[in-house]
Amino acid sequence: MKKIILKIFLFLIFTNISFLKAEIDFELKTGILQDALSGKILYEKDSDISIYPASMTKIMTSLIAFDLLKSGEITLDEKFTISEKAWRMSARGYSSMFIMLNDEVSVENLLLGIIVVSGNDACVALAEGIAGSEEEFAVLMNIKAAELGMEDTNFSNSSGINDPNNYSTVKDILIMSKYLIENYPEYYPYFKETTFTWDRTGGDPITQGNRNPLLYKDIGADGLKTGYLAVEKYSLASSIERNGRRLIAVGSGFNTKFSRSKESQRILMYGLNKFDTVKISIKNQTFSSLDVWLGKKDKVDVYTKEDIYITIPKRKRKIIKAYIEYTGPIEAPIEKDAILGELFVYYDDNLFKKFDVFSKEKIKRLNIFSRLIKSFNYLIWGDV
Repeated sequence: MKKIILKIFLFLIFTNISFLKAEIDFELKTGILQDALSGKILYEKDSDISIYPASMTKIMTSLIAFDLLKSGEITLDEKFTISEKAWRMSARGYSSMFIMLNDEVSVENLLLGIIVVSGNDACVALAEGIAGSEEEFAVLMNIKAAELGMEDTNFSNSSGINDPNNYSTVKDILIMSKYLIENYPEYYPYFKETTFTWDRTGGDPITQGNRNPLLYKDIGADGLKTGYLAVEKYSLASSIERNGRRLIAVGSGFNTKFSRSKESQRILMYGLNKFDTVKISIKNQTFSSLDVWLGKKDKVDVYTKEDIYITIPKRKRKIIKAYIEYTGPIEAPIEKDAILGELFVYYDDNLFKKFDVFSKEKIKRLNIFSRLIKSFNYLIWGDV
């Protein structure tokens, strides 16, 4: 047996010569842009400074409900009774879905009221229905934030209305946005709905539009949430998917609604137009095959336990190489999911990262007669 380096592929990335400026900036106080597949941060501006997240808080409110739907603790058609506190939110001038006092509203309608029309009344109703009180619901929000690694965030209410103890950063909002998109593909389409009609009890139906301006542009945007507080000005967590590639951006401190829309679109287009994302491996899918010695099969398929992507600038010729290094041929028996070697990925001759590769299958050892013949052939002919 000997160390073997198996060259898997060689990518030559040819793009139009379009050198990036040394620095690029957008008209906002704080912002961040990430390629969701590779995790690469493509733009940052003061992403750790504390902000008041305003209605972007509702991303976490929705996320708590999605967690409970997944675990079966609540259902979409389950109904919550509307309290006076929730009802009064619509009477105080806040954005609302205009729920009625003592009405019974389904979880799904409350979620649509939160996600599409940014209803603060729906947030309180959902929080009380889940946890008994908005204060107890905020505890659940903070537990989830800690679980996700949102180190600079504290939630004090479910809607994001004025409270100095309800704070976060654009980096933390990016973390929870990415988590929601990746873990709840069945519910995430709520965020791209442009209208919601609330067929309320005891009144005419009310139709309201989604406040996310990017949904009305033909750019592939499908979420997430706007925000506004006088002290923080305008904010937006946004996402776009094009040709299987997803970008997520969060910005805060836009001066106007118009600049929020324009600059958020510019940030996303910057990510699409200035960078490429290259697929290396898809988790749990066969990546390559390695030689087997004295096994009932001559090859064993291998895989990685995570998706591997690289995001690179579109500015000049670049080279991506990948090699599997292993001691081989690998002697049978081989157990399924055994570590068989390491995948080394190089970008422009620099090691990007290395990953374990695992056996896709169990391969049994040949019987003794077949092993003797195989060994004899190897001694005579060098044939493995």
